[in-house]
Amino acid sequence: MGQVKAYFREKAPKDVREAIEDASKDDFLDPGYPYKERMRRKKYEKEMAPLQIELVKLLAWVRSTGARVVIIFEGRDAAGKGGTIKRFCENLNSRAARVVALPKPSDVERGQWYFQRYIRHLPGPGEIVFFDRSWYNRAVVERVFGFSSRTERELFFHQAPEFEDMLVNDGIRLFKFWLTIGRAEQLRRFLDREEDPLKQWKLSPIDYQSLDRWPDYSEAIDEMFARTHNANAPWTVIRADDKKRARIAAIRAVLSAIPYEHRSKDAARPPDPALCAPAGEISLATP
Repeated sequence: MGQVKAYFREKAPKDVREAIEDASKDDFLDPGYPYKERMRRKKYEKEMAPLQIELVKLLAWVRSTGARVVIIFEGRDAAGKGGTIKRFCENLNSRAARVVALPKPSDVERGQWYFQRYIRHLPGPGEIVFFDRSWYNRAVVERVFGFSSRTERELFFHQAPEFEDMLVNDGIRLFKFWLTIGRAEQLRRFLDREEDPLKQWKLSPIDYQSLDRWPDYSEAIDEMFARTHNANAPWTVIRADDKKRARIAAIRAVLSAIPYEHRSKDAARPPDPALCAPAGEISLATP
């Protein structure tokens, strides 16, 4: 028996276990999700196609104007960060649209200023950089697993807003997305990964250990928002129980915020406010 399945049978909270057992394929496991069914494939493809065209327009504008864009994706494990980034990038020139997914820091990097290894990956003129996890590891994962001390995190919370102010004031367009999912939905995705030989690589030791630490994550997330959400560098929360809707919401959030040339007002309209809103204005699905 796999570790996730063992947790599901022996340790998962009763309400989470029952939600998964009772749900059909198209049911949402978080009762607070605003839609009763997942978006159908045909509708998703119909909405995504014009957004892909708009992303190509956006990158052309970024390259022609020398703009610099940073898009951070954070969220609970299995919330769909990598899949959302993939949909942003699938039709973009990889020379100008880069994905940064850093491994754990080396011994040398651990002795450097915390933000130093991220700075070298910031965009140059005419580039978009997507961070698949970012400097916010210190605020959430490192707190939950004790990888950093309270003193180190206090320093991070003091410096992070100042660091981001410098980026924004220097002209970088900064987006910070938090993808949130319900506890049952996360466990369902872990079970799916464990059973699928093509997805098993997505499960890490941290994922297994995180199953028992949902409340600890919730506390860390709340602190992170309280101390790093501000007008200059706000957090945008996306409800990601439905991956298709979450991807569309994230793309629209970026497209609607940047005045690139020949923008389609219909395709690049603001995202669904029931799914995408500033931190504090939307449910985090963290019971």
